[in-house]
Amino acid sequence: MHSWAGIVFGGLLFAIFWMGTLSVFDREIDRWMMPATRLVAPATLPRLDPVVAAVEPLIPPAARQWRIDLPTERTPVLRFSAQGATGAPITRHLNPSTLAPLPNAGTLGASGFFYPFHYGLMIDWKDVGKWLVGAAAMAMLLMLVSGVIIHRKLFADFFTLRLDKRLPRVTLDLHNVSGVIGVPFFFMITLSGLVIFFNLYFPSAYRGAFDAGAAGQAAFQAEVYGRYRRPPAGTPGALSSIDAMVARAGREWGGGVPYFVRVWWPGDAQSYVELRRSYAGEITMNLDQLYFDATTGELLQRFEAAPVMRVQRVLSGLHFIQFRHGTLRWLYFVLGLGGCVMIASGLVFWLAARPVDRTGNDPPGRRALQSLCIGGVSGIVVATLAYLAANRLLPSEAAWAGWRRSELEVLVFCLSWLACFGHAAWRGARAWQEQAGVIAALALLCAGMNLLTTPHPGAVWGVDAGLAVGGMLAAACARRWGRR
Repeated sequence: MHSWAGIVFGGLLFAIFWMGTLSVFDREIDRWMMPATRLVAPATLPRLDPVVAAVEPLIPPAARQWRIDLPTERTPVLRFSAQGATGAPITRHLNPSTLAPLPNAGTLGASGFFYPFHYGLMIDWKDVGKWLVGAAAMAMLLMLVSGVIIHRKLFADFFTLRLDKRLPRVTLDLHNVSGVIGVPFFFMITLSGLVIFFNLYFPSAYRGAFDAGAAGQAAFQAEVYGRYRRPPAGTPGALSSIDAMVARAGREWGGGVPYFVRVWWPGDAQSYVELRRSYAGEITMNLDQLYFDATTGELLQRFEAAPVMRVQRVLSGLHFIQFRHGTLRWLYFVLGLGGCVMIASGLVFWLAARPVDRTGNDPPGRRALQSLCIGGVSGIVVATLAYLAANRLLPSEAAWAGWRRSELEVLVFCLSWLACFGHAAWRGARAWQEQAGVIAALALLCAGMNLLTTPHPGAVWGVDAGLAVGGMLAAACARRWGRR
């Protein structure tokens, strides 16, 4: 079971862990990819009534809703987003000091691409992406439990790493050590990921308590997540002071502050305002919400999660790590990389333990699995760096065949990843060394381009440092594999 689950889901699990690890620092990578957002975070939250006046020209006609995300230490800009009656959603950033709109970023960044890829593979059709990720997560739980049973000598495995032995022994030791060190984290992060989408993976958990169909779904969303809805009136209405609503929210929340403000049915007499309390200072991703009448400022509804949902929100908070804790964030990042090492070394061990035949040729099945392993491991790293390089090389107003600049960056990622699979099928085991060389070149190129071509590179020094260290490690690997 351990072997087959790893063979079937190993490449997919590596992609999920890789993107999840990068998402730990997605806001920092966003600033790397969006140089205009490299500002100093304001000491206090800005007043929102002037912000509303500043974003009013950006609101599309007949908008269903618009939203303002307030600045934080990790995202020191105001983020405006709106959903019109038709067309794609609109997103703009504003300087919190001057309220001037910043130049269009022209990119999804990490939070708009790495993070959604992590949980849904960017496949929205019938939630196929989420189902694939859920199946991989279940396989991961099976592998963790079966791995503990297989490696009964966990204490010995923790201290056994023989890097001077042959490839099967080295990769098995690396697999064991990385697995033993991180197994509590891997179990927590996998289980919590499944719990986040419980209503998708285990809908019978709530359907027995609510009516079938859309009415039951709406009742479930209202009771569990606090969703408040009322239809538009079709007659015009004004928007009263948002700052007054924020002040009322502070009293209701005992000093808590919102992290975003959303206006539903703007300009309508039935318009209402949604405020959600920030969870930057706590593990739990609370569902504390207040809804106000947009015209009168009257409080319409206050919501707090019930006890069972609070458990779900604690697990969600442990998974998303959106609270302020730099040390723990780095620990998540290191353990995430450890998960990538565990998955990759398991795949390589399986291949190394099944050598070529006596004629020196790969059996067809082994060659195909080797290509999937190389493309799934080093290939997605190449594609990630190609995505970052495209962010630096594409002109700000780039467009092609109806594709916007942000879509062209994603296209570069996808084509680069496919090319790595093709290269692995063509070159066989040599592709490890060659793709490691490409990783080294792209990583150092991205770091160099950021230093030379963008303002305030010191604001994102951590990303450049990570690129430089990763590039040097990849170069060392390529050099070593070239000698052996």
